[in-house]
Amino acid sequence: MLNVDFENKISVRSELGKAICEAGRKNQDVVVLDADLSCSTQTKMFAKEFPERFFNVGIAEQDMIATAAGLANEGKIPFAASFAVFATGRTYDQIRNSVCYPKLNVKIIGTHGGITVGEDGASHEALEDIGLMRGLPNMTVIVPSDCTECRHAVEFAVKHNGPVYIRVSRGNLPNIFDENTKFDFPKANVIKEGSDVSVFTNGETLSEVIRASEILQKEGIDIEIINVPVVKPLDKETVLKCAGKTKLVVTVENHSVINGLGSAICEVLSENLPVNVLRIGINDVFGQTGKASELMNFYGLTGEKIAEKIQKFKRKEND
Repeated sequence: MLNVDFENKISVRSELGKAICEAGRKNQDVVVLDADLSCSTQTKMFAKEFPERFFNVGIAEQDMIATAAGLANEGKIPFAASFAVFATGRTYDQIRNSVCYPKLNVKIIGTHGGITVGEDGASHEALEDIGLMRGLPNMTVIVPSDCTECRHAVEFAVKHNGPVYIRVSRGNLPNIFDENTKFDFPKANVIKEGSDVSVFTNGETLSEVIRASEILQKEGIDIEIINVPVVKPLDKETVLKCAGKTKLVVTVENHSVINGLGSAICEVLSENLPVNVLRIGINDVFGQTGKASELMNFYGLTGEKIAEKIQKFKRKEND
């Protein structure tokens, strides 16, 4: 069983800020833009260390992306940060036509993704951002599951030539991966072998799936857990290999079940290896105001609720 300390949670946003600072130390071309949310996105760390390379554009996210495109066109590596709902929705036209169409080297950071934005409510809970970004040609979409993976995602983004979207949660998360973990983006990785059901997930729901695995193990259900940090380009080889092994697939995500990770997995399977799939996520509704833990429970994204849904899915298949 995976050894995860669920009680010791760390701020992924803080790690994001540190990682971008480290990237700035190593590469003078790294610049950062923020839309007046640097305290929340943690780009304030970069602003403090490299004030000459930090640009607060104010509450003008569309201008932020257009400016980032201009900086990329001049050879810089811009990181443009805001809440996920603003970084992808309010700026969609600029991302499409000024970043992805010319394939410019802009890195977009969307923090506060999913329902765990909590008390800020539905207007700030991005449940469609991954869908928006993965639908764009030339865009790479990454959803880190902990601080270690977040740091490696930033490192990858700096080296990768082209648009990248990194989605980061608001809340603190337990560390799942240690310092020695090797990441081979855009590969998915099997972090727990299993024989009954293949469960694909990423982001903050990975730790919940690990919890579900512990519950299900006691019920005699052995799930395989596959972490999929890169939603686009999707690692089709690993998807097909795992689905072919168990013949049952579950996807779990803190995002709408429409056009997110679950949809991406279903697209691959429908064309290559049709199997039954259960998608667990937000079922085509907006979020609402509440504590993050309450919302995770309400929308069925806790370890207990995930285990319950997988049990029903497995029973249905056996009937």
